[in-house]
Amino acid sequence: MTKRARDLGIPFEGTPGPLNAITDVAGVEVGVTTLIEGESIRTGVTAVLPRGRASADPVFAGWFSLNGNGEMTGTTWIDEAGFLDSPVLITNTHSVGVVRDAAIQWAHKRGDIEDGWGLPVVAETFDGGLNDINGFHVKPEHVFAALDGARGGPVPEGNVGGGTGMRAYGFKAGTGTSSRRVVETDWTVGVLVQANHGGPKLLRIAGAPVGAELAAGREAAKSKSIIIVVATDAPLLPHQLKRVAKRATHGLARTGSISSDSSGDIFIAFSTANAGAAAAKPVARVEMVSSDQISAIFLATVEATEEAIVNAMIAAETMKGFRGTVCEAIPHERVVEILRKYGRLAAE
Repeated sequence: MTKRARDLGIPFEGTPGPLNAITDVAGVEVGVTTLIEGESIRTGVTAVLPRGRASADPVFAGWFSLNGNGEMTGTTWIDEAGFLDSPVLITNTHSVGVVRDAAIQWAHKRGDIEDGWGLPVVAETFDGGLNDINGFHVKPEHVFAALDGARGGPVPEGNVGGGTGMRAYGFKAGTGTSSRRVVETDWTVGVLVQANHGGPKLLRIAGAPVGAELAAGREAAKSKSIIIVVATDAPLLPHQLKRVAKRATHGLARTGSISSDSSGDIFIAFSTANAGAAAAKPVARVEMVSSDQISAIFLATVEATEEAIVNAMIAAETMKGFRGTVCEAIPHERVVEILRKYGRLAAE
């Protein structure tokens, strides 16, 4: 069974949902295609469907680029219209094009854009250390499988989907997720990350300098970039969701990242509230969270982002890949020892 951060006694603030996953936001579904073949293929696709496979109803959305050495397609239209009208897909850097095209094909076959057009949201991080990224191994059928296989419930973490060949803070990482309940209102915020960022000495877990403690005497692989997807059922409008997307920055910073020059740190947030707003005619009547209540959503985003990143690392396993490259998993026992040293274990 894949371990998660809380299984090691790592403490986190806030109250998670039942699954502690982005799928705690009702309607959200996640699908993954994981490609591990031979010695060179270590990649895949992750799909996040805001209203699940059953509905193509657009959702209000906003996005933010903390450092732009990366790609997230479709964001110009989100800025213009305020709607996300596709799944969010995450893959490796050189597969963005094929994933984007396949997403349009999938939507067209379903009748979602039968007489129209689509500008899918596809994001990436670089897995060229463990994966033969110029082998172009992601194909349309892999995108279809991730989309058709999307489900609610527990979300696989670590070496899966688009996160298969990714690493963070010099250790194996990949896909991670977490959620928080805004207790006062019963809203939920869920986060999913594809973590491939950060220098080895920077890593902090529960405030402890884990990276500095583990970096002594070892040469760790370089890592760069993170994609963060934030979902909520709170009724937020596009300008508010851009504000939420920006707050993922603080959760990332809690884990030690400085968003280096070579990093693509790009975040998107969407709300599943206000169903039908995109199709309403002639006037859409929508709800929005008041400004004096939105800080609770900011806090939930920060907390869930931090835990999702740590989950991505704790769940990941040591991987050997392209040209014999090996990326080690973060050693669980040493993490526990370090947290104990700094008085940061939840049970102590």
